[in-house]
This record gives sequence, C-alpha cells and structure tokens, in this order.
Amino acid sequence: MAKTTKNSKPNDSRELLEALTLIEKEKNISKETLLEAIENSLLTACKNHFGKADNVKVEMNHDTCEYHVYAEKTVVEQVEDPVLEISLAEARMRDSKYEVGDIVREEIQSKDFGRIATQNAKNVILQKIREEERKVIYDQYYGKSKDVVTGIVQRYIGKNVSINLGKADAILSENEMIKGETFEPTQRVKVYILDVKATSRGPKILVSRTHPELVKRLFEEEVAEVRDGIVEIKSIAREAGSRTKMAVWSNDPDVDPVGACVGMNGSRVNAIVDILNGEKIDIINWDENAALLIQNALSPAKVISVIADGEEKTAKVVVPDYQLSLAIGKEGQNARLAARLTGFKIDIKSETQAREAGDFMDYETDYEDVDYDEYDDEYYEDEAYEKDAFEEESYDGDAYEDDYYEEGDYADDVYPDEEYKDSDESDRVEYSDEADPEEESTDPEERSQNE
Repeated sequence: MAKTTKNSKPNDSRELLEALTLIEKEKNISKETLLEAIENSLLTACKNHFGKADNVKVEMNHDTCEYHVYAEKTVVEQVEDPVLEISLAEARMRDSKYEVGDIVREEIQSKDFGRIATQNAKNVILQKIREEERKVIYDQYYGKSKDVVTGIVQRYIGKNVSINLGKADAILSENEMIKGETFEPTQRVKVYILDVKATSRGPKILVSRTHPELVKRLFEEEVAEVRDGIVEIKSIAREAGSRTKMAVWSNDPDVDPVGACVGMNGSRVNAIVDILNGEKIDIINWDENAALLIQNALSPAKVISVIADGEEKTAKVVVPDYQLSLAIGKEGQNARLAARLTGFKIDIKSETQAREAGDFMDYETDYEDVDYDEYDDEYYEDEAYEKDAFEEESYDGDAYEDDYYEEGDYADDVYPDEEYKDSDESDRVEYSDEADPEEESTDPEERSQNE
C-alpha cells in the first residue's frame, strides 16, 4: 500500500509559467525543454541535500507548471537508512493503516534545501538554457550555410574581422577578404557563410567575401528572373576584387538573360558592383556548343575561329592580331577566367601566328604557356594599344548600357554576318582587314568574275 502525505503549501506556479513563457519567446527554447531542466535540477538538489536521490520522484504539470517533489520511503520495523526508510511507528502517526513493506510518499519542500544545493540546482537550469540556446543558434545559421547574410563589423582580431550577424558572431579571415579591402566598426557588409561548426562555446561561423557563390547569391537577391528560375546562372569564374565572368541562360525565349542581369541602364549589375567595391563583372550568354561558349567567354575580344575538343577539354582559338592582347588580358586574366568559366584549356593564337604554324589547325601551345611579357612588348609598343588602355577595358555597368550589350549588337560584334561566321580558311583571308567583302571592286574583270 502506498499513500502520500503532504506537508507543504501549494506551489506558486504562475510566476514560473510566466518566466518560462518569456524565455521560450526570447530565446526560442521550448517550454518542454525548460521544464525537463527544472525536473533535473530538483533531482540534483535532492541528491546534494540528502546524499542520494534514487527514491526521489518529481511530478510536474506541464500546463500549469505546478510541481511536487516526493521521497518514497519503505516502512520498516527498524530504520537503518532514514533517507530510504521510515519506521512503522512514524508511518502510523501519519496514517494508522500503514504496514511493514508499504511505501510512504513524503513531499520535499525545496525551501528546505541548503544554499549549496539550491545554487547547484540553479546552475543546472542555467547550463541547460545555455546549451539549448547554442543549439538553436547553431541550427539557425547552419540552415543559412552557403547563403548570403548582412552583418555589422565589430572589430579586428589580429588580421581577421569579427562580424555580428544578429544572434551570433562570425569570423572573416584574412584569406577570405578581398585584397585591399578595409572595414570600419559598425559598417554593414554582405558576406557568404562558408561553414558553421558546433563548439562548446557556441557555433563557430566562417564567412567569405571572395567566394564565387557570393556573386551568384547577390544576383539572386537583385534579379527577380534569377530568383524565380527564369534565368539560370550556369557558371561563374572569379578573381575577387578584380573581375568576375558569369555565364547565364534563359529558360524563356522571350527573356534576354544578359539584359535581365544587367538591368535598365545597368542598374542591377551596378548595385552588385557597388557591394563588391567596384569589382568588374562580365556577363555572357551560355551556350551548349562549347566553341560558341568559349567565343563568348573571351569577350570583349573578337574571335575568328574556335576549335574545341569536348573529350580532351581543350580548345584552340584564333583571334585577329590586334585583338591578341585583349583576348589574353592583363597578366593572362581574361584567358584564365574564360578557361575556368568553360572548363576548357584554351590555346590562344593570333591569326599571323596560326598561319606561320601552317594553318589554323596546326598549333598546340596552351594559353598558360604563352609568354605574356612578349605580347606586352610586341603589341603595346604602338600608342594605340598602350597597356593603360587595356587595363581599363571593362564591361561593367556603364559599358553594358553603352554599346556592347545592346540588343542584337553582341552577336554582330563577334560575327558581322552569318557568311563570315561559317567561312573557311580561304574566306577568312578574304575577309581580313586587308580586304573588305562588302566593298565593290573597281576592276571590270574582277567585277565580271564576281558576277
């Protein structure tokens, strides 16, 4: 037989309920978890107070937060352990029906606990709250991994920067900063979350300003067509702080992917350029045809021919002599980004170099082995092709709105007409700078032959 005796006043559970509700709202910790922590703390307090808590039971109403703590004691003739046992005489003083072997449930008042026991119980509750809070924050930011968030710069920690993301701090390491970029306290900055790790001190969040995906996420935020999936960003190649090349494709034939990303008067791309502190962005059309994709990727340089090997992932490109330095770019940047964007190793030759090698097919030098200093000396001697002119060559927002990406101009800029596009080697000679295919001959015999 088991009976319960109460020697305490009713618990004032209303204040506890209000406190738990407030914590649940502010820290996003469930009330059930908090009540479980309170139960464990009461058991801990009993163990500290009595030396053991094997016979202690906690009953708690999760709706009203009313709780009771009981010690279950066995009725015996001779008490050997007062924590676990109660004498028959004492038990019958509470209820005359008790017999040896019965269980008496005696309520324990929490106010009877000593100072140390109470403090330990408090620490158990606080520790559980901290653990749950760290877990909630970890889950929150782990869900944002590989995404862009806005943070506020707090301070420099050595060469790294601490950035507050709201409920947690992130670390922007020196390796993930754009070269030459500096920050001021309270400055707002957009960063890409690289990784979120759980530690004993809370989540450790690593962010980046150099990752190519940062550019992609910024376009998803800025361009509705990209966000809705109408325009897809197929590939991105980036040298942070300098230039980014991005290939885009439209799933709707009525939507121009490049125009959608550039925006009216370059408004959309300019907004992203500002976030990246002036980094130049080239936007090109994606094409399933590798040769056409490589041709687009080498813009703003004009291309005469592209021969791509899909199995070997190599491509041989011929450009006009005066376009070679532009195709390669300063220190090979344009060709290097085009190679990353397309996934092909690109060998770029001028028309003269290709012909000296035998024909357009007979050359094997990869662009990475080209002596760029040689090109600088050879092609920058003329004042019309000074280095400064090519270094400043960029199709950022301002260039997009002028003449390069206007509707219809891009394709015509690369190939003046379809006949030139499909011409063979002999046609290329005829259509070179020395001969204008559109110019009518003044020789009567030539005119007659042409007719």
